[in-house]
Amino acid sequence: MTTQNPRYVVPNSSGGWDVKAPGATRASSHHDTQADAINRGREIIGNAGGGELNIHGRDGSIRAKDTIPKGNDPRNSKG
Repeated sequence: MTTQNPRYVVPNSSGGWDVKAPGATRASSHHDTQADAINRGREIIGNAGGGELNIHGRDGSIRAKDTIPKGNDPRNSKG
């Protein structure tokens, strides 16, 4: 599996959890719970063609990684 679309679930300094792309200054999404952020991160990666989700703990260290396959987009058209 390729890691062309990595995302990170990281704690937000103001509370809650963010889903971020590498090198991004803004979060792709923000959530109150880590579980919600993980679920949204999986959706984002699946829609982008698959990749790796890196889940950080409150201390900032990576606590888990999840490889996400390509999503199942019901549309037949591109874009």
